[in-house]
Amino acid sequence: MKNILITAVVADKEGKIFELEGYAAVGMSADNFTALSTGNTINMPYGGEFMLLPDRRPVVFNLKTKRLETLKENPYSPGDPVFPVAAFNSPGYVISHVSAYREKQAAKQLPLFSYGAIGWYKGGFRTAVILVDEEKRQDLRLMPLEKVIAGVRSIKKKMPNNRLCDHIENCALKYGCPAAKNFFLGRYEAPLPTSKNCNARCIGCISLQRDSEIRNSQDRISFTPSPVEIAEIALEHIGRVKRSVVSFGQGCEGDPLLAAHVIEPAIKLIRSKTGSGTINMNTNGSLPEIMERLFDAGLDSIRISMNSVREKCYDAYFRPRGYGFSDVIKSIDKALDKKIFVSINYLNCPGFTDSSEEKRALFSFLKTHPVNFLQWRNLNFDPLRYCKIMSGITLISEPVGISEVLSMIRKEFPDLKHGYFNPPKEIF
Repeated sequence: MKNILITAVVADKEGKIFELEGYAAVGMSADNFTALSTGNTINMPYGGEFMLLPDRRPVVFNLKTKRLETLKENPYSPGDPVFPVAAFNSPGYVISHVSAYREKQAAKQLPLFSYGAIGWYKGGFRTAVILVDEEKRQDLRLMPLEKVIAGVRSIKKKMPNNRLCDHIENCALKYGCPAAKNFFLGRYEAPLPTSKNCNARCIGCISLQRDSEIRNSQDRISFTPSPVEIAEIALEHIGRVKRSVVSFGQGCEGDPLLAAHVIEPAIKLIRSKTGSGTINMNTNGSLPEIMERLFDAGLDSIRISMNSVREKCYDAYFRPRGYGFSDVIKSIDKALDKKIFVSINYLNCPGFTDSSEEKRALFSFLKTHPVNFLQWRNLNFDPLRYCKIMSGITLISEPVGISEVLSMIRKEFPDLKHGYFNPPKEIF
């Protein structure tokens, strides 16, 4: 298909989204702007949500003058403001450009979401994303609320006194957590949140924000479940789901390594009952000796979260307490030595992740630490402020492009798998 520029969309002060004839949509990567076309966007996938960005002005491409413009008012209604619009895209898609805008003076920080660029073409929205995982694990069309509620009632009859079950119910029904819904629906991967505490202070932590102008997206678990409560949830899921995954380390908790005193016996209890199912841990990998004990107990896979493979950039985002970047690397190496499946939860922000400096560092890292899987996740943080933080630490040159980085990695590391979700051990 010939690359055709797509039309810009904005929102008025009432939140109504409309297209701007005569202007093309623009995507942003750090402070670089790119006109959006049918070649670097796709039809917006089902389940995406639209967001109006306050305290900001949209950047668009004027088709007549062939120049970028920052709109200060509505071209159709002079004097009235217009606002940029972004897409919070569906799971399985990684954004290649964020919504293009310039901040007004004294603009407040954006909430903890990712802000994909969008536009309009032939009667539908298009968005700047790349499909990295086709699995329907978190497709909302397959999670009807009535079936989730029925699943909650059924499971609670089986384990009426399980506090962890009550917590996961709250996640499913109050916060709409897809992983929690999947547990009650008997699908794919079930969450096993355990840890009240964390030894990192991530600037984008979605379960705890202190001394910040932004709020956490959900509340952190307030208790430590017992090994029996954990095992009961896990065994229920493994017993009724083929190629099942159960995962410690969720958005509603700290880091699970700080709850190893209950997780280790829980894993042993699960494995005393069944060898089926994949026991996974999503973690910062900060405590390699504890991590090794969990491998010996029966942990099948780990997913280490990293915004960067460079220590200074990592520290600026995770702000570790009581551990260092070298401990994370040691955990990865210990897992690889023990043939544990290792994924990197690679937090993507266009303009930084696809900078030449980060790309070179990632390639060097993958050669030295041959992990099994890259999970491409969108960084839920104000993109301009994130890039400002990182540019204060390192040079950020003109971006290569997320799609180009993906293509180069696939060529250089053909055995490395890419995706979005934690895979079951049947396909390791």
